[in-house]
Amino acid sequence: MAIAQARYRLGVDVGGTHTDLVLLDPATGELLVEKVSSTPRNPALGVLNGVARFVARGIAPDAIDFFAHGTTITTNALLEMRGAKVGLLVTKGFRAIQEVQAQARDGNLFNYYYAKPEPIAPQSLTREIPERSDYQGAVVTPLDRDAVRQAVRELKAQGVASLAVCYLFSFMNPAHEEETRRIALEEAPDLYVSISSEVLPRLREWPRMSTTLLNAYLEPVLVRYIDHLSKGLDEAGVSTQRRFLMQSNGGVMPFTATVAGGRTVHTLFSGPAGGAQASALLSGDYARRGLVTLDMGGTSADIAFIEGGAPLETTESVIARRQIDVPALDMTTISAGGGSIAAVDRGGFLVVGPQSAGADPGPACYGRGGTRPTVTDADVVCGYLNPDYFLGGAQKLDVEASRRALEEHVAKPLGLDAVSAAAGVRRIVDMRMADEVRVFAAKRGVDLTSFTLLPFGGAGAVHAAAVADELNMRRILVPPRPGAFSALGLLCTDVVHDYIRSELRPLAEVTPAHAEEIYGLLEDRAREELTAEGMNPADAIFLRELDLRYTGQGYELRTPLDGLYSGALSDDSIKAARARFDERHAKVHGHAASDRPVEVVSYRVRVRVAVPKYTPRSEAAPAMPRAVADARKGVRNVYFDPKNPVEAIVYERDGLDIGVRIEGPCVVEQFDATTIVPSGWSAVVDEYRNLVLERAGV
Repeated sequence: MAIAQARYRLGVDVGGTHTDLVLLDPATGELLVEKVSSTPRNPALGVLNGVARFVARGIAPDAIDFFAHGTTITTNALLEMRGAKVGLLVTKGFRAIQEVQAQARDGNLFNYYYAKPEPIAPQSLTREIPERSDYQGAVVTPLDRDAVRQAVRELKAQGVASLAVCYLFSFMNPAHEEETRRIALEEAPDLYVSISSEVLPRLREWPRMSTTLLNAYLEPVLVRYIDHLSKGLDEAGVSTQRRFLMQSNGGVMPFTATVAGGRTVHTLFSGPAGGAQASALLSGDYARRGLVTLDMGGTSADIAFIEGGAPLETTESVIARRQIDVPALDMTTISAGGGSIAAVDRGGFLVVGPQSAGADPGPACYGRGGTRPTVTDADVVCGYLNPDYFLGGAQKLDVEASRRALEEHVAKPLGLDAVSAAAGVRRIVDMRMADEVRVFAAKRGVDLTSFTLLPFGGAGAVHAAAVADELNMRRILVPPRPGAFSALGLLCTDVVHDYIRSELRPLAEVTPAHAEEIYGLLEDRAREELTAEGMNPADAIFLRELDLRYTGQGYELRTPLDGLYSGALSDDSIKAARARFDERHAKVHGHAASDRPVEVVSYRVRVRVAVPKYTPRSEAAPAMPRAVADARKGVRNVYFDPKNPVEAIVYERDGLDIGVRIEGPCVVEQFDATTIVPSGWSAVVDEYRNLVLERAGV
């Protein structure tokens, strides 16, 4: 019988292979977890299938009061280049910006065959519009409205569904872009229009244009998806309008925010952001001391760093070789997931990825028609995964299918047996993840030996110890529900919006009144948007920042102003901001130039509206803990070395009480994940039911 009086909070994370759902009862703190196959052709179907599972368990759909969703819909659309057909309007004389882009090139600097990615809006779909504002925003050439109408008609006739508008210095004066949008929608009401003064109102022409083009390219994809999902939720009886989408910056935004305002680009890291946010908020002292997160799912592995209890952030990212300059959690992604396909290349070398078997057909062991060996198949053959207890026994794995796939595609070409081939696949993927962490850490100045590795995702805890050994890390923290950790992260965040306005000016010439005027405009826009999204601006917290640099530098640093003013900025606030910038510059770059003049590049505002969040609860160790033997399920051979199988004890995680310690080699199984504890490692269950692994002898 459905229990309609309870009010639940639901977090949903769509991965490449599985869709994870976590249902929280705030009154009791109880969590229910579901894991269903993803539906790549229409990810909304997987979400709705998961919701139906909860309904079948007795949860009334109208008792779900909050819905938060992390998705890779825009990321996948960009990676697969299946966005909308985009037209571009630019200031007359500047149509080459998209062709020139920037001087930096990705990959090998000495590659003579380097080619920039294909433009999202080719020259045939680019139109120059007579108009011009100067660097201070003063109109030099009025907007030619007839030229706009003609351009829109021509582009619409060529099948353009979305329009990007990027005029020179529009971040100083958006009037021409706003008028262009009005005219475009008069000519073509069904056209999607992205204007750079909304998407990214900051200096530097190419990053602003690139980000605006990406928004135009992906907005129709996201809007259609959200519309489909919303209708599906309505039909399923999930009547709440408190529906939120995860953003790249670690906050959520209402579904309604995706249909306007140029916010589509803020979802490109929506999927992995939930896990990073959960890592920061649910790991207590470990997050304050430093964490490396390893989110290994079916298609990829996402890596982030948590320092001082918060994920590192960036304002400049590249995805699929496309520049996107919006605030995002600082993460890196590699094609190292359970579904990554192993093969022998033409040179006779074993390679893993980047191709993935995904959810359909999936690894060979899934029995859905897949014949290519994957990392999951290697894990099965090496004994790491229990073929009879995958997803708690809901799905049986075909060990012989994994063995056949490895023998045919890896073992025979290399002259190996199946177990050695499987061990080789594991070794490559573990080394790739470790190398990526090592490089990422070096770039951020992180000492890995003092950090804790936090693995999650379906495959993270299976590979964590091998990665930690490569990195000389001594501690691993496995959360209670690692397979659904990203979904849980969606219940651990607030509504967050970011706003920016560029204005290049020496800091010494910035008066408090002038800075207050700019911040006031940004905060007024934030209040308008919060009201339109059905939230109360009075509940919002506004955080201010300045992008500062030494005069002559080509880069700037975000400098928070919190604690430097009360109510309004003052002369002392601006002096203190300068001192804080010097301190940050010394910390980030190893030196400061306190005698050099500083200039303001941009003003930033982050608005945060708190929503109820999941909070882990500590538990005392039971007075009479269950014997470790009660959690023991048996033993099985595990190949840490392909030539020497080790008899490992298998434990059921839910049978391990707080304070219990187990020694490797052993395997800890649960519904949503498996944790491997090799020889030389031990594990203890802490007061939050985390499984803390530590390496002996360090």
